[in-house]
Parts: sequence; C-alpha cells; structure tokens
Amino acid sequence: MDLLIYSASFCLHVLTVYCNFVDVVVDRYDIPRVCPREVETDDFIRYHFNGTFFEDGKKFDSSYDRGKAFISQVGFGRLIAGMDRGLQGMCVNEKRRITIPPYLAYGSIGAGGVIPPDAVLVYDILLLDIWNEEDKVDIRSFGKPAACKRTTKTSDFIRYHYNGTLLSGAAFDSSYTRNSTYDAYLGQGDLIKGMDEGLLGMCVGERRIIIVPPFLAYGETGHGTSVPPQATLVFEVLLVDVFNPKDDLMFVVKEVPEGCTRRTVSGDYIRYHYNGSFQDGTAFDSSYKRNSTYNTYIGKRYVIPGMDKALLGLCIGEKRRITIPPHMAYGEEGVVDLIPGSAVLVFDIHVIDFHNPEDTVDIKVTHKPQECTVTSEADDLIQYRYNCSLMDGTLLYSSDQFDSPSITTLGANMVIPGLEEGLRGMCVGERREVVAPPHWGHGENGAGDVPGSAVLFFELELQKLQKGIPEGFMFVWLGESPDPLFSAMDLNGDKEVPLEEFSAFIMLQVKEDKGRLRPGFDADTIIQDMFNNQDLNKDGKIIEDELKLQGESQQVRRDEL
Repeated sequence: MDLLIYSASFCLHVLTVYCNFVDVVVDRYDIPRVCPREVETDDFIRYHFNGTFFEDGKKFDSSYDRGKAFISQVGFGRLIAGMDRGLQGMCVNEKRRITIPPYLAYGSIGAGGVIPPDAVLVYDILLLDIWNEEDKVDIRSFGKPAACKRTTKTSDFIRYHYNGTLLSGAAFDSSYTRNSTYDAYLGQGDLIKGMDEGLLGMCVGERRIIIVPPFLAYGETGHGTSVPPQATLVFEVLLVDVFNPKDDLMFVVKEVPEGCTRRTVSGDYIRYHYNGSFQDGTAFDSSYKRNSTYNTYIGKRYVIPGMDKALLGLCIGEKRRITIPPHMAYGEEGVVDLIPGSAVLVFDIHVIDFHNPEDTVDIKVTHKPQECTVTSEADDLIQYRYNCSLMDGTLLYSSDQFDSPSITTLGANMVIPGLEEGLRGMCVGERREVVAPPHWGHGENGAGDVPGSAVLFFELELQKLQKGIPEGFMFVWLGESPDPLFSAMDLNGDKEVPLEEFSAFIMLQVKEDKGRLRPGFDADTIIQDMFNNQDLNKDGKIIEDELKLQGESQQVRRDEL
C-alpha cells in the first residue's frame, strides 16, 4: 500500500514538471519599441542573466554577480538546447524569462553539483549585443549637405565629433564632452578598422551612424573599462574637417571688377576685409566685426604661409574664397581658444586697396581743354573741385559738401603731397583722376575718416588759376624792372611818392602784366606793407634817397620792386 502511495506521488510530481514544460516557455515581458535585428542561428550574442530554479526560485548563477556579461554563439551546441531555442528572435535590450525543462537543460544528470538532476531552470535574460561573422560595417547617412565638393579618402586627415554607444545604447565615449574633435588619418592604423571604413566617402558637415561589429572594433579584449569584450559599437559622427597632407592652397574667385589693370605682387602692402571660418561654416574671426581692414605686406611672412600665397595676383575690389590646409596655416598646434589644431581655414576676402612703397602718384587726364597755354605750378593760387574716395568707391570728402570753394596755393604744404602733385600742370577746365598711395597721403595713421595706410582716389577739376610768386615775396616783376625805378614811380614828377601814387604805380604794373602781386591776399594790404618798407623815415612819402638806401641795404626788399 505504501509503495502505491509513493508511486502515485512520484507520478504526480513528474506530471507537474514534465507535462507542464514539454518545451521551452518564453515570456517576453519587456520588448523595445524598435527592433532592427533579431537573434538567429549562427549569431553571436552578449547578454546578462539571472538563473534560478523553477521549483524554489533559488539563484544558481548570475552574470551580474560576476560583473561580466555572458558571450556565446547561438545554435552550435555551445549553450544548453533550451537556451539555444529560447534566445531565438530576441532583440537587443529585450528582457525575457526563459523556462527550460530538464531534457533541454542538464537532464537527469545535473551539472557539477550546482544543477541537480531533473531541474527546471528559469533564466531572466537582458540581451546586450548581437553580431555575426558575416557582418559588415553598417553605414547610415542621415544628414548630408547639399553641396559636397570633396569626400574623405584613405590618407586624408579628418576632424570629427562623435557620440559612441554600445548596441544597447549605453554611452562609452563622446568628443562633445571633451569639447574637442577627434583627429586622425584615415587608413593609417590610427582608428579601429570599422571606423577606417565607415568614415570613407564623407562630406564635411555630413552626419552618419556607423555600426561596427566587434571583430572590426576592439574584439575579444575590449577597451579599458568602457568597452567590454566582443562589443558592437555605434558611432554617431559629424565630419568637421578634412584635408590631405598633399593639399595645396585652393581658391574660388567670387568677383573681379572690370578694368583690372594691376594685380598684387610680393612686396605690396594690402588692405582687405575677411570673414574666417572652418570648413563646417563655424566662424572664428572677422575684420568686419572690428570695422577695420586687415593690413599687411605680401610675401614678407607677416601672415600665415597660405594667406601670403593667396594674396598674390589680386585686383582692387576682387572677392575670393580661400581654403588653406593646416600645414599652410596654424598646423597641429592651432591658436589657443581660437583655432583648433590641424584645422582647415576658409577665408572670404575682399581687397580694398593695395600699393607698393615705391609707388608714385598716378595721374590720368580725363578731359583737357583745346586751349591750354597756362598751367598750374608752384606758388599759384588755384580753385578746384574734387571728390576724394577710397579705392572701393567709398566717398570720403567732396568739395560739393562745403559752402565755400576749395582754394590752395601750390607748394605751400596746404594739402597732402599726392593731391598737390595731382593739381600741378593743370589748365583751367582740365579734369583728372589721381591715385595717391598712403606715403603721398595720410600715411599709416590716417586722418579723420581716412583709414591708416589707405590709397586715395581723387576726381579733380581746375576751376580758377592765379599765377603766384615765390615764397617770401609780395610782388615780383615779370620782366626787367623800370630803370630808373624812382622816376617811373614818380608819376607826377614832384620828386616824392606818397602811398596813393605808389599804389597807382603798382596796380598799373599788374594791369599791364609787367608785375604780379601775391595771390590770395588783399592787394591794398600788400601795397601798404610794401610802401611801409620803403618809407624809412615814416613821413608818408618815399623819396629817391630812401629807395636807393633800401636797395643798397636790403636786397630782398629791392627785389620786391
């Protein structure tokens, strides 16, 4: 009777275990929304698990306790048969509970004193990774610029930002957190093999997802504490920069003014505006923001080598986009807090003007009257009309802006040397275009609205001309003076010459073009001064003895008469 009871009890136990679990039971209790790939036979997987007995819930093994995920291949007998079945179709980040009957686990024998015979096993699984030996680098471009003039190739040096995660989404590294790009040569062994492949053919500004299987990443060893062994790596990449050590300067001409007769050469001094940016469009500097041109000599190593070369052969007013590789710019070091190491620089430049220290004033006659017998020269008093501009056409000053006419005496240092030179030799009614380099203008410091080292452009028209006399004189003879002089001055023959008679005599000489008063001064004032110089005893009249004495003692005063 006892035997029958025991047998019935045993059969009940067997039925409970074997009849309820004739196959693996899978409970997918946490499934990710997106599942791009499911586990298949031949796949390698990396997962965490807790293993418990179905009967009492007691834990017999755990990858968490070992602090290391379990790695195996599905479908090749490396796992118990129940796990091979239970892992099929699983997604990364999925959580499953797999219940395995004994005949698909360790059967009636058990395992090493840990798993008793005929034990039903329960595994709580978190899948971390899937890969296959046939896998290739998976490249997904999700942001590509409309214009892409160049793509990356082997031996290029690239700068890129990235976020690196495991296939489970766990982050292991990011260039953004270091606020610095990752810089490397392509195809030279600087990168893991998968990244060497995944970064090929990219444009600056392009974004990619690059999924690298473990055997093209860090393989069985992993990398430090952040990348476990046999980990698939996912990189979200933004390409910031690319160049090749063989690259030369590149430029694109955006605009060239018509009638360009002169281009920059080595030794010229140039003024230009620029916007400086990196290849991804990020600005790093601008002369426009400082409201001041950048000024330098060309070919004297005052600027980076690439810019020195790029500034050759330019016209005034020309606009260019210049791309300078780092070995012609700031190299691997860059500029602290401004330009990263190994950065390609892009400059959009606009040439304002240039000159050479040996330049003279350039004069172009645009109109000359048919009759031109009298021309301007030193000591002449002239009236003229002008416009003064920078070489880019910016108007600085114009005689039309003032109520009174522009008048100057040539040779009196009343205007800048370049304008003085441009006004010489002109006929009344003549028009000229004059280019004055800064050493003939306002020099390095500029003046008023004139920038330092600016080349000036004048449009001139001579309106009036009064012939002048040498400095230090108030009156000069245009031919031989009368001889004897006193007799010519004594108009009424009374042997004395008062102021009125003296004035009448001088004005007669001027009228008959025999003599000339200094222009620009009041004639009566000049004649009064001349008379006072001759009237030695200050009695209000000049006699012959005073004129002789003056002539003998003060030759300069005699020359005035």
